[in-house]
Amino acid sequence: MAGLIRPRVVIAGTNSGVGKTTIVTGLLAYFHSKGLKAQPFKVGPDYIDPGFHEKAAGRPSYNLDTWMTPADHLVSNFSYLSRDADISIIEGVMGLYDGGAKGVSSSADIAKRLKAPVILVLDCKSVGYSIAATALGFREYDRDTHIAGVILNRLGSDRHEAMVRDVMEKIHMPVIGAYHRDDGLKTPERHLGLTPVTEIETADLIRHMGEDAGRWVDTEKLLSIAKSAPSLLVEKDREEKKKVPVRIGVARDEAFSFYYPASLHALEKMGAELIDFSPLRDSVVPDVDGLIFGGGFPEMFLHELENNRSMKDSIRQAAASGMPVYAECGGLMYLCRKIQGFDGDAYEMAGLVPGVCEMQKKLQRVGYVTGKALRKSIIADEGDILKGHEFHFSTLACDDDFPWAYNLKGTRQKEGHLEGFARGNVLASYLHLSFEGNPKAADKFLASCLAYKNR
Repeated sequence: MAGLIRPRVVIAGTNSGVGKTTIVTGLLAYFHSKGLKAQPFKVGPDYIDPGFHEKAAGRPSYNLDTWMTPADHLVSNFSYLSRDADISIIEGVMGLYDGGAKGVSSSADIAKRLKAPVILVLDCKSVGYSIAATALGFREYDRDTHIAGVILNRLGSDRHEAMVRDVMEKIHMPVIGAYHRDDGLKTPERHLGLTPVTEIETADLIRHMGEDAGRWVDTEKLLSIAKSAPSLLVEKDREEKKKVPVRIGVARDEAFSFYYPASLHALEKMGAELIDFSPLRDSVVPDVDGLIFGGGFPEMFLHELENNRSMKDSIRQAAASGMPVYAECGGLMYLCRKIQGFDGDAYEMAGLVPGVCEMQKKLQRVGYVTGKALRKSIIADEGDILKGHEFHFSTLACDDDFPWAYNLKGTRQKEGHLEGFARGNVLASYLHLSFEGNPKAADKFLASCLAYKNR
């Protein structure tokens, strides 16, 4: 065991929508502009917030999650990923104590496991002295969660700020920052939350966020709090697995951008070479031994995807040759025969999955799930258990003889539901998983790619 110094802080909120992403992105941009190495993290399985983090910090943002990956890996993974950082800034999820069933992978849970001080963001719009009761309640609810201070957000005036600072002093709650309302900090949103940075120009917005962080936050005090975090005890590195020398094509562009860096790194550590390609713009898949189609927003690029016929032909030829093809969520949609968009029109897709994805006006499923493999596939044997999550607006229309891949059960569900397509060398489903947290699935997928390569 070794004790490692890792300056760190969790920026959490009382609930969703209080401004966590704006504040964290601003802090990352500010520290980066001052020449400091600020390592971003995001609690939970979110894909979009880390995109803003990466743009601001100039380095990848990693998810911290005790459902998607084993809880006993958390401290060692965090310690390794933050090894050269002057400060690690961890953005929370939802409210401080919200997470999966019984608070699994909540911001508070992650903070306690990492012994990280918490800065609580308070939305002060239309509230004065009463905000102290909110801060006090969050502090008293779980004294094992170390709330080191608060950042006040959406203050209306200097007088409003003075009022709230005064009442925070009365409950002995340090104020680390105080943002006044600024409509210029709003980030564009749509049906799955924030619009990904792959689809919008963010340079001016992020620069504005960084300037406001420097103006409204006591950054020296924040650094001091981060440096006060105790050292982390970490066991020696686990043995590395035997390398599997395969090449894997990863669909990555505006339509397919949802990937966990740690999940892809897990494949690379096992010997895989990852090669990006674009289903939107490239004409053929690269010369590889397997394909991965991650999540994203194919529903926003239906004309472009439909019209790139040479790419769809190339994908079909690769699958027909036996190449392993793995797809998640948006990738599943693209591999279907058609996608029916929000406008009701249907668009021809790759056609590897005999079904039609239909966009709905309401969120269909969200949350952590456990998947039981119903048949052998390129990542699992029948009966294998995988952990991941679902988050989608579309539904899959298919025939009665559809070869379902999984029975998925949410953490709050009594009954599971059939999901995903598994046949031969193709596996496509709504299940998002991390290869880091599902090592057998990683082994199986690389073995499938190697078998194809050797054949």
